Amino acid sequence: MRHFLTAVFAAAMLALPASAAEIGDDGLHKEPWFQETFKDMSDDLASANEQGKRFMVIWEQRGCIYCKKMHEEVFSDPEIAKFITDNYYVVQMNLFGDVEVTDFDGEALPEKEMAMKWGVMFTPTMMFFPEEVDGAPANKVAVANMPGAFGKVTTLALLTWVKNHGYESGENFQKYIAEFLKDRQAE
Repeated sequence: MRHFLTAVFAAAMLALPASAAEIGDDGLHKEPWFQETFKDMSDDLASANEQGKRFMVIWEQRGCIYCKKMHEEVFSDPEIAKFITDNYYVVQMNLFGDVEVTDFDGEALPEKEMAMKWGVMFTPTMMFFPEEVDGAPANKVAVANMPGAFGKVTTLALLTWVKNHGYESGENFQKYIAEFLKDRQAE
């Protein structure tokens, strides 16, 4: 009997994901690098700038299998987690949430209405912002959007491309990622 229970326990442990992401009271995955803020985009951008980091908003929803994939397979990667921690100020939004968000243009809406205003349709969606915003709505000033779940290399490439202002030079992200992959394979 003891061997049977040991085998059942071992099988159960093997069935668990290697790095289950923490789930908050709101049903969303949580990362230590998420910032708890009042969700005022101008204030959050200022905080990011004060820390010398880029500002990113990530939209998620309860039960999102693609969000789970990103947290358990991509964000859990030590290289990616460190890159985000070192270079990004990240605020999480709930696609169906009721927390008030104040847009760069001053309009305040619940998260679920702000998602509609900004055209967010998929979770996860990462939105990246420039260091200066002139009061236009966030969806009009975002320098990049990444809707959906992507692999480690694509995610790291986008994080690097945004951090290095690749969008300012007109550098096409698809060409950038091809070079990024070539460089990583050469290492």
